[in-house]
Amino acid sequence: MRKAAVAIVITEHVESGEACVLMTLRPSKLNRHGGQYALPGGRLDEGEQDADAALRELHEEMGLELEAGSILGQLDPFPTRSGFRVAPIVVATRGPVTLRPDPTEVEQVFHLPFSELASPDIPRLQDSNNSEHPVLSAFFPTLGHYMYAPTAAILYQFREIALHGRPTRVAHFDQPTFAWK
Repeated sequence: MRKAAVAIVITEHVESGEACVLMTLRPSKLNRHGGQYALPGGRLDEGEQDADAALRELHEEMGLELEAGSILGQLDPFPTRSGFRVAPIVVATRGPVTLRPDPTEVEQVFHLPFSELASPDIPRLQDSNNSEHPVLSAFFPTLGHYMYAPTAAILYQFREIALHGRPTRVAHFDQPTFAWK
């Protein structure tokens, strides 16, 4: 599997002041995962460590430069059906931030409030025709529809550990076929 890293960016919503996580919608014209919701991130460069890649990709995609001291921790790697081992790196900002998204990589930025992450309706599990394990998804009002694994599974693990203090594994959850490409 190819190595990739994503940043789970904890920040403050500019308008509401509520704690939130930054999400992106990828442009539909992209070859890989176009039109899908994603955490900022991408594949590792040769010799690069997970955390370094997550911070580099965050800067490239969102124009947000954070130092290594902003890293709070790392969640379990998630093996995707598209052939990546995604390492989720949790980082925090100090207060609200100014973003400068790269339009070639980011169509839209969302501030996903912790209150939505904490919904008792998460996760939604559906039987998979391709695996013995269910597909995990989550509905977020800020987005207006469902998000699916792997991103939804990573956010679910983050929620369980960071908001509820419950050790939770998610790498076994399946992904819908549209996420395989």
